[in-house]
Amino acid sequence: VQLQASGGGLVQPGGSLRLSCAASGTIFSFNAMGWYRQAQGKQRELVATITRGDSTNYADSVKGRFTVSRGNAKNTVYLQMNSLKPEDTAVYYCNAGRGGMAYWGKGTLVTVSS
Repeated sequence: VQLQASGGGLVQPGGSLRLSCAASGTIFSFNAMGWYRQAQGKQRELVATITRGDSTNYADSVKGRFTVSRGNAKNTVYLQMNSLKPEDTAVYYCNAGRGGMAYWGKGTLVTVSS
């Protein structure tokens, strides 16, 4: 199973970005997919997740600014990030889980700076 994330980049404070993640190498649907991030010198932390039943969970720091959603294609997930802040700067990792197994993508860098 491979997870391919894209959409990172440099954005000014207050701007928006949309991250995408698509999984390949499996015919099964994941129970949940989502996003984690790791800022330099910090531990990886949950950003947002969404289950196959569309239940969502967000970190308090992104509630009201970020939206996680599933794509029409199986095993795709998006993260719409609005009102970005410098503290959102991090490498964002796509995550997927099924049957007790967790899969990770390589990460995409998001830099929020003026």
